[in-house]
Amino acid sequence: MSEQNSSLPDLNVTLVQTNIYWEDATANRAMLEEKIFSISTPTDLIILPEMFTTGFTMNPAKVAEPMNLHTTRWMKQMAAQTGAVITGSVVIKEDNSYFNRLLWVSPNGEVDFYDKRHLFRMGKEHEVFTGGNKKIIKALKGWKICPLICYDLRFPVWSRNADLAYDLLIYVANWPQIRMYPWDSLLVARAIENQSYVIGVNRTGLDGNNIVHAGHSAIIDFAGKVLYREINSEVVHQHIISKTALDEFRQKFPAYLDADSFEIN
Repeated sequence: MSEQNSSLPDLNVTLVQTNIYWEDATANRAMLEEKIFSISTPTDLIILPEMFTTGFTMNPAKVAEPMNLHTTRWMKQMAAQTGAVITGSVVIKEDNSYFNRLLWVSPNGEVDFYDKRHLFRMGKEHEVFTGGNKKIIKALKGWKICPLICYDLRFPVWSRNADLAYDLLIYVANWPQIRMYPWDSLLVARAIENQSYVIGVNRTGLDGNNIVHAGHSAIIDFAGKVLYREINSEVVHQHIISKTALDEFRQKFPAYLDADSFEIN
């Protein structure tokens, strides 16, 4: 990782855009392990899609894991071996509830999580999963990072960067090809309105419900410029983003100072 100023470090992020084996966690972990071990340059953060062990299934009783079982332990192993934080969402069972839960796993073995707040009504996700009610902001090498999940992208109030709480906003997704225009557009909108980098990591391929996914994983800068976008192809992409450039832009154009205050109920 390049680091011209220790107080304003660059961040080396790696996006994994991939097809997903339907409801087959063992196959997906093996496939993703190969992709992760193909990363030849040290990275700070590896981002996997939503429900990366199963695809976007509404059969949680069939595929759910408790916390700290196979996938959590696998993520700990991958993070320790790569020296990078690894994040993505999986189906988790806790008590008698199921969650679409993003895990944030650090190389030192620490695990934090975010439960998807906005459950995809049109896919009946709200009928089988329990929604979350709190965001997490994670610190990584001088950066503040807010990870969210797929349908959350459509809700700008939940994503709002109040008082510059974060520098990088992440969405992991299983966003279908038929709605790529909203995905592309809203990623740019979230970056502009929040004066933040935005990264969206989506899957590719056909899922078990015959829904086609076309990727469009992207990195957007704080002014809304698309720094990277990959359509259709499976890819492991590394990209360096600059905290210095972000801070200089915020200083020159401090629109955030005029943001409206609000409360979320």
